Amino acid sequence: MPDVNATPISLKCKVCGGDIVNNYLTGSSVCAHCGNKWSISDLVPDYNMYSRIIAAITKANEIIESETKIASANEAKLQFKTAAMECTRINDAVTADLIKTCNDGIAKADRYGAYIKGKTFYEKKSYQSAINELKKSQGYKNADEIIEMCRTEIQIQRKKQLPWTIIFSLILPTILCLALYEFAGLTLWLAIPIALACSAGLGYLLYRGGVWSVLIKIVSFLCAVPLILFAILRYGMKMESTPALIIAIGAPIAFFVVIAILTESKKK
Repeated sequence: MPDVNATPISLKCKVCGGDIVNNYLTGSSVCAHCGNKWSISDLVPDYNMYSRIIAAITKANEIIESETKIASANEAKLQFKTAAMECTRINDAVTADLIKTCNDGIAKADRYGAYIKGKTFYEKKSYQSAINELKKSQGYKNADEIIEMCRTEIQIQRKKQLPWTIIFSLILPTILCLALYEFAGLTLWLAIPIALACSAGLGYLLYRGGVWSVLIKIVSFLCAVPLILFAILRYGMKMESTPALIIAIGAPIAFFVVIAILTESKKK
């Protein structure tokens, strides 16, 4: 394995005695003090033996700068890893510098990949997913700007969905209230505050979005029709609680079963 802590190649300037900084990718050296430039091949013996490594690093950088596909990030990362493996066969101060360049490149490829994923999610209007990816590449290109745009769009969506959020946040707590009143024997003065507290919690989860929001909407949607039927039968038609509950749950199930049977019979 190479000694990654080896002292980097750093010669003294022949003009002023300042430190020379080597840019292996451009093949040039420059004095950090007076600015005089040389070719690395004039200063580093056998510089040509690093040509394959430098070519791989250069290609990886070009991919990151020119392509806009997730697959390109993986290709660039592979090029950096290939270059790092080549460095292990030489194991000197130059390859120690090049390995550091490769490691920095791998990190850059990861940020690049996350950036491309985030932009793709943004274009598909999956704003929260976009934020999650773009956070991995903060500071890279315009990632921070897109994150702010995503947050703005999320706020706009939440405001538009506020009426539905209120409706969905009331369905399950209403069912809980009726269950406590009809079957647990609680008075409405106790059942209603409990239901309202639950409604506030569900409303918060719905407003925040995410997996819980989706689950609450699905369950609420499935329970909406039975709730309405129960209310009509129990309070509109004065039916007893248990029969009203059985009909309210059974009728929608029977309806969908009949629809499914008719659909299958038409296919045949």
